[in-house]
Amino acid sequence: MVKQWFKSGSPWIWMTGGAVSISLISVLGLLAMIAWKGLSFFWPSEVVQFELEGSISKQTIIGEVYDRELVPTARLAATGIDVSGFNKDEVERLLIKTGNREFVDLDFRWILETDITEQSTPATLAVFERSKNGNFYGYIEGVIKDGKPVTGDKIETLHELVERAVDLNDEALDLQNGEIGHINYELERLRLQEKAYLLDDELTDERVAELAQARAELRNEYAVLEKELFSLRKKAKRDQVLVKDMRGEVVTIPLYQVLDVWLPNDMGFFSKLGHYFVQLGKFVSDDPREANTEGGVFPAIFGTVFMVMLMAVIVTPFGVVAAIYLHEYAAKNAVTKMIRIAVINLAGVPSIVYGVFGLGFFVYMLGGSLDQLFYPEAAPTPVFGTPGVMWSALTLAILTLPVVIVSTEEGLSRIPSTVRDGSLALGATKVETLWRIIIPMASPAIMTGLILAVARAAGEVAPLMLVGVVKMAPTLPLDGNFPYFHLDRKFMHLGFHIYDVGFQSPNVEAARPLVYATAFLLVSVIITLNITAIGIRNHLREKFRSLEH
Repeated sequence: MVKQWFKSGSPWIWMTGGAVSISLISVLGLLAMIAWKGLSFFWPSEVVQFELEGSISKQTIIGEVYDRELVPTARLAATGIDVSGFNKDEVERLLIKTGNREFVDLDFRWILETDITEQSTPATLAVFERSKNGNFYGYIEGVIKDGKPVTGDKIETLHELVERAVDLNDEALDLQNGEIGHINYELERLRLQEKAYLLDDELTDERVAELAQARAELRNEYAVLEKELFSLRKKAKRDQVLVKDMRGEVVTIPLYQVLDVWLPNDMGFFSKLGHYFVQLGKFVSDDPREANTEGGVFPAIFGTVFMVMLMAVIVTPFGVVAAIYLHEYAAKNAVTKMIRIAVINLAGVPSIVYGVFGLGFFVYMLGGSLDQLFYPEAAPTPVFGTPGVMWSALTLAILTLPVVIVSTEEGLSRIPSTVRDGSLALGATKVETLWRIIIPMASPAIMTGLILAVARAAGEVAPLMLVGVVKMAPTLPLDGNFPYFHLDRKFMHLGFHIYDVGFQSPNVEAARPLVYATAFLLVSVIITLNITAIGIRNHLREKFRSLEH
């Protein structure tokens, strides 16, 4: 009975199904763990006030409980901590985020349960999210509006003033990055144009006058916008809030530094839920702050998607043309075999090697040559002779090229030769047969190769560290200045952001939840890109299905 069961092949089917199920459960479990650890960070946690005395001097600590762990009592005693009055074998230790960075040595500190004499969660404890120095915890003592103390509802007035200050700061930032940034960009172009005239010995008096007039007009516009900018900043600095911190001292916080304020201990479930989605939206749409440990990751999302799409535009035509040549035109000889072996071997080359090649060939050789030919006036500052998004896309295009070639060849090999022969017999040329019959039938396989290429390219980090990615990019590769797409600029990437925050952060404890959140976001971006490509592939498969019959 057992022999017949094994001979039927059923055990192997069950083993295969079980292996697939275990793998699927493991992947889903890993994603669920990353999502929980990352996305739970944005939930407004309770702020606890601890009264401490024992192995440390008497003091008050206010903050959020980030982590808990059990420590053997013997280990604490060995370090000189007096635990003689504690009868348990293990002591609970709490990791507290205290914030108030400018007044304390560390954002995080461990406290022992043996030192806690009292703990409470007062409803009046407030959390201030600030543009610098992190969160601030304390009790709202007063609100100053237009230099005068507010006598009415302080909390409601504070929310209104914070919203006003945020709007003014956003308006000032848009003005600085928009119209003022455009004027600075145009002034730099005029400087380079003047230098180009000088190098070509074409700097006539008439051109000098034209350049001077253009500069004067731009500077006049700049002066007007600068006054408007200073006015916005002055309005934003008008109001303050008085907060009593855990030292018992009252601190004045300018509201132009405050991004949000909330009282987590006084919030209901739906209030917390609304606040959670607001914070999650900020994470996706805002720029990073405080060495990437706070704020959002929008530049990294944009850089990742932009670079991957540019890579796809580059790798698809080259990969498809190479596959068509190898399958449809190249003779079956030793040279073709060597080319196929080389293509297969390229898929196994470590990605960092591609980064070194991209840095040497694309950046220094090709980019340096472009600078000498087309941008001599920019010297000694390089334009394309420095890492940028275009060189990153080209490097990853070479890295993923074997995947597209092999996948496209597989699709071409599945098309029966009778289809080609029938098309040629009806009078079509080979090029017409390829363009109208073969390539449309192979398009699902081409899209499969592109899906695999996008999945790999979006997750690569090592080569990008050499050819374009940076910790902080001042501007996006896309803006309102001609030529709009600035492929020479450096960019941010979600994968490098994870590495930077997780291993190069000045405060690892604060950054750990952001590592999980960014990792989950990177997986989500890759899944979104793949689902989009799969949808296009399925559409093409249905569209050209009639050609197979």
